[in-house]
Amino acid sequence: MIVYQLQVGNMQNFTYVLEDEETKESVVIDPSWDLELVLETIKRNDLKVKYIINTHHHFDHTIGNDAMVNHTKSKILQHESSTLKNDVRISDGEKITFGKSELIVIHTPGHSKDSVCLVGDGKIFSGDTLFVGNCGRIDLPGGSAKELYHSLFDILYKLDDDLVLYPGHNYGSSPHSTIGKEKKTNFVLQPRTELEFLDFMGSD
Repeated sequence: MIVYQLQVGNMQNFTYVLEDEETKESVVIDPSWDLELVLETIKRNDLKVKYIINTHHHFDHTIGNDAMVNHTKSKILQHESSTLKNDVRISDGEKITFGKSELIVIHTPGHSKDSVCLVGDGKIFSGDTLFVGNCGRIDLPGGSAKELYHSLFDILYKLDDDLVLYPGHNYGSSPHSTIGKEKKTNFVLQPRTELEFLDFMGSD
C-alpha cells in the first residue's frame, strides 16, 4: 500500500490517497480542500478510486466529499453513527478492501461520536483521535473525554508499537510517527486513571 499524504487547506489538514500497488485501486481519506492536488495525485498515478472514507463527520474532513464523488464516481463510507450523507455505513471491526489491500475499521469515539481509525499494512490513519504529540479536542458537540480515554488507552495503546501513525492534522513535530513513539513521547498517552485523564482534559 502506497500512502500519499497531502497537507491541504489552512487548518493543516491531511488528506490521504492510498494506492493498492498491484491493481491501482485506491481510496481517499478525508477530502476537504485543495482537491486539485488530490485529483492530480490520482491522475498522475493512474488510480481508480473505489471509496471515499471519512474518519469523522466534521466539515474539515468531509467538505470535499461531493466534489470527489463527481470526479471519481466512488462511494462515501462513514461510521454508522454519522449524521452526514453517505453510501455505505461502516462499523467497528469491519474490513474495507480495495484491490488486494485492506483496512480494518476501529471505532474510537471521543473527539466525536463517529470517529474511526483505519488500520492496514502496518499503518494507522487516526483522524482526529490521536495526533503526533497530542489528541483531538473534546469540546465540540459529541465530544467526550471519557470516551476518548477508553479509545486511547483500551484500544490504541494496545496496538502494535510499530504501526506507523498518520494523523488527521499536521499539528506535531513530524507529519507521521509510530504508536510506540507516541506511547513514549506523547503527554496525552502517559498512563493515567480515567479520573486523572478527565481532570487533565478539563472535563467532568
